[in-house]
Amino acid sequence: MQFSKEEVLQYVQEEDVKFIRLAFCDVFGKQKNISILAEELERAFQYGIAFDASAIAGFGDEARSDLLLWPEPDTLALLPWRPEQGRVVRMFTRITYPDGTPFECDTRSLLKQAMADARERGYTFYFGAEQEFYLFRLDEDGEPTKTPYDKAGYMDIAPDDRGENVRREICLTLEQMGIRPESSHHEEGPGQNEIDFRYADALTAADQAQTFQTIVKTVAHRNGLCADFSAKPLENAPGNGFHINLSVQPCDRDGMFRQIIAGVLSHIKPMTAFLNPTAQSYQRLGNNKAPRYLSWSCENRSQLIRIPAASDEYRRMELRSADPTANPYLTFALIIYASLDGMQHDLPLPEPCDVNLYKADAQFLSQFDRLPDSLQAACRAAADSNFIRAHVPARVLDIYCNR
Repeated sequence: MQFSKEEVLQYVQEEDVKFIRLAFCDVFGKQKNISILAEELERAFQYGIAFDASAIAGFGDEARSDLLLWPEPDTLALLPWRPEQGRVVRMFTRITYPDGTPFECDTRSLLKQAMADARERGYTFYFGAEQEFYLFRLDEDGEPTKTPYDKAGYMDIAPDDRGENVRREICLTLEQMGIRPESSHHEEGPGQNEIDFRYADALTAADQAQTFQTIVKTVAHRNGLCADFSAKPLENAPGNGFHINLSVQPCDRDGMFRQIIAGVLSHIKPMTAFLNPTAQSYQRLGNNKAPRYLSWSCENRSQLIRIPAASDEYRRMELRSADPTANPYLTFALIIYASLDGMQHDLPLPEPCDVNLYKADAQFLSQFDRLPDSLQAACRAAADSNFIRAHVPARVLDIYCNR
């Protein structure tokens, strides 16, 4: 539901809302928030809410530490797991300096700019997110372990699949917050799960990806479990992928779709530092169906990009290399810019590869370029890329590449 500022103030008053969480994320996509009392909301809309940026990694230092959060009323959502009396709502925010200048490390605003640049060229991009996660048990002190909640396999059912009730609770909570889940199932790893939701415009999809992780972790903890979204939680089990489905409107010809794929393939190596931002990310790539080579095909899940079997509004490409530690705002922004570059310059697309790359021999694989094999290599590719420097603020690039 879309709200104006006046409607939010009225809603807060009429629905016994006592606390408002003003949500944002750091440059790596880690969710943060400040909670304010309902009486402070009108001031937040008019003047913003100040916070100490020096305490957020990469946001600033003590010499210039004040930033302001500005709530965006159309992102209002009730947190259904909080009490009915003294309700809690959440709004996403934009971040500025005290003088009103946009804060360059506000990646949500970077995605807004990418969407605006696409609209100027007549295009709207839509994203569908598929994020995998593990459910682990807690120890007697309530601390996470690496003991999976079950030993079920891909799409198994109860009683082998013990996560069924947890996934159902997550889906119901998503619906209560206005997010439409499409499907859920057990994944290949022990205790590994996946919940997919319907495609949406880029900003909505990124907000939903952020909300999804919060809900999963909250519901898991209420069930005495820990939800783990890291890239490779278990050494000898599949990693967690963040499979990104992309479509664009209007898409009036097959050649245009090929140009989008070509653009993403052309820039994927320097983009990898942002799509796979942890050292652990590179333990996942190339193993257990995670891609390693720069290739594409229809339906073939061994490829970096595949075109799922679908038609009309569901026709899309799926990028399979990212993992859930990626910042969705920055990730979607870069994919939009890479797609636009492919269309603008009519970038050439290599022939599709219809071979199972997981079973191909070394000689056959030698013809393909590869994704970076370490975080250091990915950061070098990003730092050397004119494309990245054109679309990622220097300060954000420095934070990623000089940790």
